[in-house]
Amino acid sequence: MSEAVVKTRERLIDVARQLFARIGVDNTTMNDIAKASAKGRRTLYTYFKSKTEIYNAVVQSELKILYDSLEAVAKKKLPADEKMVEYTRIRLESTGKAVYRNGTLRASFFRDMRRVESVRKAYDERDFKVLLNILQEGIEQDVFDISDPAKAAIILQSLMKGMEIPYIRGIINGFSPSDNSQENSVIDLLFKGIKKHK
Repeated sequence: MSEAVVKTRERLIDVARQLFARIGVDNTTMNDIAKASAKGRRTLYTYFKSKTEIYNAVVQSELKILYDSLEAVAKKKLPADEKMVEYTRIRLESTGKAVYRNGTLRASFFRDMRRVESVRKAYDERDFKVLLNILQEGIEQDVFDISDPAKAAIILQSLMKGMEIPYIRGIINGFSPSDNSQENSVIDLLFKGIKKHK
């Protein structure tokens, strides 16, 4: 793909994301996207056959931002336990930033989780590999006591995905992502557990 083609596609996705955030996915038409991007309908339909396709591209672009930041954490030269804490914090922070960036898009996000899940399948595979690598590093560094790192990665991934919606709802209801208390509570529970330590 040429640089001009990539830039045009990215521009269309960004314009669609802004419109979806401002007026909602349901209220945005392909005409609105074409007009706001200063491209003709023909150009828009060259890149995207439908609003669903461009919506999926918007979700993919948000997921790419999230998972690129998680992979950057995984590449850091840190002990595995510190890396896992940072991974959890970055995951929550990135989720919060995506909510703020996308305004009313978040409403359709909740209504159509099935579609979002199908779009994020490839990204979830990347996420699983990142978690598995951190867990395996922790076993090698003798900081994690895990007998089955693949199973532990699946469980951790499910827990973190399960935290996303309550975390986003907290932001929607006025919780500020700059307040770290929610993140700290999650990290404490994840790493200290609920058992009293003597």
